[in-house]
Amino acid sequence: MCWLPILTLIVAFEIICLQPALAGLSVKYLPGFEGPLPFQLETGYIGVGEAEEVQLFYYFIKSQSNPKVDPLIYWFTGGPGCSPLSAIFFEFGPITLDTRAYNGSLPTLSLNPYAYTKVASMIFVDLPVGTGFSYATTQKANYSDDLQSANHAYEFLRKGYILGNPFTSAGLYYYTIPFAHGMGLIPDELYKSLVTNCEEELIHNGPTNPLCSRDMDTFNWLTKDIYLYNILESPCELVSNDSRRWLTENVLKLKNSATYPQVKCRKEWHDLSLIWANDNNVRDALHVRKKTIGAWEECRRNLSFGTIINNTIPYHANLSRKGFRSLIYSGDHDMVVPFISTQVWIKSLNYSIIDDWRPWIVDGQVAGYTRSYSNQMTFVTIKGAGHTGPEYKPVESLAMLKRWLTYESL
Repeated sequence: MCWLPILTLIVAFEIICLQPALAGLSVKYLPGFEGPLPFQLETGYIGVGEAEEVQLFYYFIKSQSNPKVDPLIYWFTGGPGCSPLSAIFFEFGPITLDTRAYNGSLPTLSLNPYAYTKVASMIFVDLPVGTGFSYATTQKANYSDDLQSANHAYEFLRKGYILGNPFTSAGLYYYTIPFAHGMGLIPDELYKSLVTNCEEELIHNGPTNPLCSRDMDTFNWLTKDIYLYNILESPCELVSNDSRRWLTENVLKLKNSATYPQVKCRKEWHDLSLIWANDNNVRDALHVRKKTIGAWEECRRNLSFGTIINNTIPYHANLSRKGFRSLIYSGDHDMVVPFISTQVWIKSLNYSIIDDWRPWIVDGQVAGYTRSYSNQMTFVTIKGAGHTGPEYKPVESLAMLKRWLTYESL
């Protein structure tokens, strides 16, 4: 299993059809937000499996524009095990955690002017089981794998999908090397040596020969202080492998206003969600069932999950043959899943180019570059963005979504 701790694969399915039957409860107020919510939020559980022994928690937010005609987007966050509450707070939901000085109390919320819910209704689901507030009623049902998770998601899929900085196969890890070289993180000599000694091994099996191991040690040393999710930003302190200890230490740190007077980096901003989502008043407001799940984690580190599919590229090829539209975007400063690796697997589908590489513009500025293919696939880079594009470039990302949903050229 390949574990990527933040947001490895972000997938949204556009559903232009009747809304699925959901039996949730309305949320009018949220702790940390002043006054009633100016948008319609519903939360609840969806039972899946033969005996509905898996209870998936969801957030449904109705479009703030024209919900009768706007599309419905079903969104789940990768990891596996990362809750889409992080997407709501830090990417494109209608509310966001405030970054102003934190005083040790419950974090406050404010409105996001660049929310995707301005143009679409959205369902965010804690998937697979064990993610966020989702839970299983039996020990056996607590285990899941990528195929089972996909089957659960398929209940909502109708047409069209979006991939954000997607991880599709293990061999694409190799492309962190040319990415690092192109960004000036490693010298020409090391790059050439890595290509000579490691290309086949990294694409297929990982480094095994001494020369490759030597070069990879040098590569890892040169990049150890780089924040891989956006190489322009500074990394925060390392995360402990002990998830329970990590949660305890971070919660104590966050609540100590003397040592944590303000948000200093992106990881600390994300850590505020630990305080918010684990507050009993918040759980009551969200209608989380009591005693069904322990501490909420943005990304569950002890998820009972198995990887069966190591290469999803054939699945995208199959969706293309069936006529599904797709939008694949990459933040061009993400070193976890570099944009060049995404270009490689798209090219492997062998579809002809109908609109070649060109800039796309937002507010008179180049927002990135795009290329369209005959299989109704559009590839987009978001200039200056990291692993989660809308988090870093919200204005550009909302413009991208609007144009794609309305069949406009980027």
